[in-house]
Formats: sequence, structure tokens, C-alpha cells
Amino acid sequence: MSDDLRYVRKIADYQFGVGVGRLLFPDGSTIELSKGTGRPRRVYLDGVLLATVRPDGLLALTIHGAERLLKAVGGRRFRVYADERAVELVLDGRDLMCGYVADADEDLLPGDEALVVDRSGRLLAVGRAAVSGRTMKSLSEGVAVRIRGTKTKSEEMPSKDGGERG
Repeated sequence: MSDDLRYVRKIADYQFGVGVGRLLFPDGSTIELSKGTGRPRRVYLDGVLLATVRPDGLLALTIHGAERLLKAVGGRRFRVYADERAVELVLDGRDLMCGYVADADEDLLPGDEALVVDRSGRLLAVGRAAVSGRTMKSLSEGVAVRIRGTKTKSEEMPSKDGGERG
């Protein structure tokens, strides 16, 4: 295993919990280095971008990375549950507003990666929490999660006949 892979796994362990780094970035993950600094910049698995190392040293997940994190962490960790009224808006890439938060991980802090899911727990989008999980549940106005990446509607929204759209 390369030192660069070990490095991004340690970031993931710090940011998401011990042991998550190996689940998020398994053996075979490739690391793109910054041309300017030589430090890890992007993490790929089978040619698919999973995460970018932010300027503050933490990870910004893509929707593909968020899918892996959703499977890696149990319970409600990092999850923000969107009200049914917000599902289409979130899938269109609009920020999730506090008034449309059905529930949230109360340990979520502003700036944390947030997995936006529907009430059944299916991933809709990934972004950064604008306020704490406890606050987003109590406010009726303001941004709860700034959306960065979404599932496509055809991936997540079944048609009325039960099949997939698209």
C-alpha cells in the first residue's frame, strides 16, 4: 500500500471514524497528486472519483464516495433525512432547507460532510452541513445542507408502475 493511500485513509478515519478509511478507500484505490505540492488531491476507485482533499485537509466526497460512506457507517451517522416535499428539489441540486429536514444526526456539525437521504434511507445527495444537526431540525428557515452532488432522478425515483425512470 502506498503512503498516499495510507494518508487519505487516515484523514477518513479522523473525519468519519476509525476504520472507515479502509472501507471508503479499499486496496486498488488510486491517488492523484497535486502538481504544485505533490500532496494527495483526489482519490479514485476503478476510475471513479470518490473524494477530493479540501484545502483544510479534510475530504469532500462525491456522490460515489457518499454511497461508500453510507454503507460504511451505520445508524444515523452523517445522515440528514429530507422531507418528501424536498426530494425533487434536492435531486435537482438545490440546497436542503431547514424547513424540509425530517430528521438529522444530532452530532452533525457545521462544515461536516452530510449524506442527504429520503425517509427510507436511500441516498439522494451529498453536501456540507451549514448548521448543526440539532439546529437544522429546530429551524424552519435557512440552509441546512449545501448540496454538492446528487443521484440522478432515474437512479433514485421509481416510476408509478414501480420500474425505474429514464
